[in-house]
Amino acid sequence: MINTTNKLIREPRITLVGAGPGDAELITLKGVKALQTADVVLYDALVNDELLELAPKNAVKVYVGKRSGDHSYSQDAVNKLMIDYAINYGHVVRLKGGDPFVFGRGFEELDYAASYSIPAQVIPGISSSIGVPGMQHIPVTHRGLSESFWVVTGTTASHQISPDVYQAAKTNATIVVLMGIQKLGEIAEIFKNEGKHKLPVAVIQSGTTNEEKVAIGIVDTIAEIVEEKKITSPALIVFGEVVSLHPQFAPIKEFYAIVAEE
Repeated sequence: MINTTNKLIREPRITLVGAGPGDAELITLKGVKALQTADVVLYDALVNDELLELAPKNAVKVYVGKRSGDHSYSQDAVNKLMIDYAINYGHVVRLKGGDPFVFGRGFEELDYAASYSIPAQVIPGISSSIGVPGMQHIPVTHRGLSESFWVVTGTTASHQISPDVYQAAKTNATIVVLMGIQKLGEIAEIFKNEGKHKLPVAVIQSGTTNEEKVAIGIVDTIAEIVEEKKITSPALIVFGEVVSLHPQFAPIKEFYAIVAEE
């Protein structure tokens, strides 16, 4: 739209884009197209920097933090930045790790945009809860092993273990725990209390990236293995029989088979 002074005025709009689990190539084609038309990119800590190169050179790129132990901006501040940039610059791409609606607070941002009558759309991303185990050849469901999966947060806003973890541990489903690495020992105890001492577990740090680390074990041993391998955040935890399909679990299975025979 052109005003009377011939100055270009861009219509404000917002696109929430899921950047995927880490590898830049795992973003969707639609997400790439959104970035290519961005006037502003507001991006989180877990977003691969390579994706910023897809935006026009003159686009404004603003880091807004949002990772464990690093909240450079509060959610309220991010919401306000998103609106201010949309009004003053035009198309704001809110680039979020994984999928915007899987522990990404995407709907809060969508709702905030609506309160200002600013058009917004959502472009889903590959959630780390599925994509990261999948890249390690760990399916979240598999015939004969798991008929469903839960995705739960390890800790609540008050830094307590989510009550959902206690409920999840009672099921036979695959349990994917996000944001739980700092409380791995406590979470493992919850599974032990359900008699699942030998349930296979995988912990994957920085999945799908060059910094990826993997620890494979059982509930009884996983905390020790993670400590030995110096695995830290960002990492996710997978509890379930499906982890037994990972190649690194074969020697563990063989060891316990020998112990059982003895």
